[in-house]
Amino acid sequence: MNKFLIILFIFIYFTLPVYCYENDFIVDEFLSNKDIEQIIPNSNYNYQSTYYIPIKNSIIDSITSEQNVYEGQIIKFKVVENVFENKKILIKKGTICTARVETIIKNGMNGIPASIILGNFKIPEIDSNKLQKEYEKFWLDLSLLVYPIKWLLTPFPPTGSLTNFIKGGHAKISQNQIITINYYPNFK
Repeated sequence: MNKFLIILFIFIYFTLPVYCYENDFIVDEFLSNKDIEQIIPNSNYNYQSTYYIPIKNSIIDSITSEQNVYEGQIIKFKVVENVFENKKILIKKGTICTARVETIIKNGMNGIPASIILGNFKIPEIDSNKLQKEYEKFWLDLSLLVYPIKWLLTPFPPTGSLTNFIKGGHAKISQNQIITINYYPNFK
């Protein structure tokens, strides 16, 4: 009986993919009545220019991944120094800017660090489409230390599993930290 099941499994394992590949009738029937749109690339943008102007910001109120931040929260920044473009002031020092907390990743087992991802930057008189899309802040990544220890201790059954309880650091953005957002003036 076992030999029969093994032979049946081998037969199905090798013949079913070949049958499905040669007889693509299900996909053909499904797509035959559908209109498929072609994606049109953005031909207006000159992809050769990577010129950018850094905008240095500092956060007004400190945030940390373990307590006072949530996804969708609007965070306020202050521009630290004047930003120039073609010897003209583009953004003055002290200008208030905003960003949204896009994602919060909590710290995990095996030393995986927490992470805060900011996006949707808004700076007065600057087109948001010409700004860097996101900024990620994470803290101490202990996984580079934990995994080698875990594999060294694996031959001793319960001890390798104990490294699972080591957690990575919390993400924090403090007021004295400089966050640089790139402005790409040649983007369209």
